[in-house]
Amino acid sequence: MALRGNLRDFTITQLLNLINLAGKTGTLVVEGPNETARIAFRDGKLAFAEIGNEDGSLAAILHHARRLSSGQYKSIRQGAAHISEKELGLLLINAGYLSQEDILTNLQQHFTDIVHRLFTWVEGFFHFDNDMLPPEDRISVRLDLENLIIEGSRLMREWEQLQDEIPSLDMALKFTDRPGTNLRNINLSVEEWRVVSYINPRNSMKQIASATKMNELEIRRIIYGLLQAGLVEVTRQVGALPPNPSVRVFPSDDKAEQRSLVNRLINRIRSL
Repeated sequence: MALRGNLRDFTITQLLNLINLAGKTGTLVVEGPNETARIAFRDGKLAFAEIGNEDGSLAAILHHARRLSSGQYKSIRQGAAHISEKELGLLLINAGYLSQEDILTNLQQHFTDIVHRLFTWVEGFFHFDNDMLPPEDRISVRLDLENLIIEGSRLMREWEQLQDEIPSLDMALKFTDRPGTNLRNINLSVEEWRVVSYINPRNSMKQIASATKMNELEIRRIIYGLLQAGLVEVTRQVGALPPNPSVRVFPSDDKAEQRSLVNRLINRIRSL
């Protein structure tokens, strides 16, 4: 089976269906407008995934999933950079930090998240390389594609809806004059707090996505929720200044920090 073509002709869902039904082994290389993804399969099951220049190391994945602290992650980067990821996994298991199931579950989630991102790609080219297998020094998984395909179909419908609601990320956001809700009682996720901290007519939604390291689906989801809650409204961008990197993003679930940020937001809205 020779797989090569354009995403305008074949969606990611259709490609996964073909790979699943044929039980293929190899790597699907998808070249998008800004980055390239490599999704490896064994016998029609997801084995490995990486995208662009993102750090997909085991230590980075576990740190992002909050299974390793910042200190542990830094120590591993400095002291264990010379060992393979399979060796690192065994060290973490033998030291009692994580179980084998913990490691595989977090890898599966990371690989799945990458595939989910591909469902929003409508531009680009792809080819399937039968001879390209997962790197030998990396830990691979065996994940059935059926659920991924079902989830992909749902994500594509969601993506189409979000594009209709928020057609362009070049516009900016501002807090509404009358939010219609008490900010002291709202319960936002860490990701939502990060986005909220950058809301300013000077920052376009695209710039906020870049500053918070979110893809277009993630940023649209959060902005749509804020719009529906009546907290923000779309406005024209004032000037063209990038988001200020010195602005503190919300890093944790600490209640004191949440209250402090809520108070700053209230004062900010009142000053509009």
